[in-house]
Amino acid sequence: MPARYGSEIFMHDAYATLRVSHEGGIVRVTVDNPPVNVLDVALMSDLRALLTSLRDDDSVRVIVFDSADPDFFIAHVDMSLVDAPDAFDELAADIPEGVNVFQALGELLRHQPQVTIVKLAGLARGGGAEFIAAADMAFAAIGRAGIGQIEGLMGIVPGGGGTQYLASRIGRNRALEAVLGADLHDAETAERYGWINRAVPADELDDIVDRLARNIAALPEGVVAAAKRAILPDDLAEGFLREHDAWAGQIVRPAAERLIRGGLAHGAQTRDGERDLEGVLRELAG
Repeated sequence: MPARYGSEIFMHDAYATLRVSHEGGIVRVTVDNPPVNVLDVALMSDLRALLTSLRDDDSVRVIVFDSADPDFFIAHVDMSLVDAPDAFDELAADIPEGVNVFQALGELLRHQPQVTIVKLAGLARGGGAEFIAAADMAFAAIGRAGIGQIEGLMGIVPGGGGTQYLASRIGRNRALEAVLGADLHDAETAERYGWINRAVPADELDDIVDRLARNIAALPEGVVAAAKRAILPDDLAEGFLREHDAWAGQIVRPAAERLIRGGLAHGAQTRDGERDLEGVLRELAG
């Protein structure tokens, strides 16, 4: 059951992988899925349930996402699913037509009626980077944050909206650089490219995001909804079909399975391995 402290309501037991609180029109969501916050079935289920539950809640104007782990936001999609290809079948049963289960999460977030803000203090790759690009805004800590689409080093391409979100945000040329370069981008580069809103000093990240969230939540009635109606997300329906076909055509190739299994065997999804996952996978690919 939710617990109340002062004016803030904490929903301790509602989600296995999220810590959620609600105060002053702001829902704060902290991802807590050790050891490195992989986007597995549990985390995806919780995120979908939370976003769905908030869609019609008029008391919420802003949703802020951060991580309980200072080193990792959402690492990437769970690579161990290579051994459980049917793990997402239940989640996929009720997704909208024209998107896969990973794209459906991004679209749920991208079309959320509340303003969604990511506070990035650590690393986000693959599905974690896609989640950030689907949010309305993102702010990243200089010297600590990193973001990248690492899928190319696994023999695949982003399949959760990343190709489309990036092309829309940063342009085709830089989207190709991010997808095919498969590097980790620091906060300043991500800001310069337009991948995030701003790179800010690490010790100011909390205050900057909190001030923005409170200012938005304090706006007169109807302003947030009117702004989100006026500034609509791009229609990416055709692009999602192209992306899924590209991803599905690669994931069945032997190289993808070899690289994903090899990555897991060499430290992927452990804290040490995730610190330089690009290096781990490049050695395997070489």
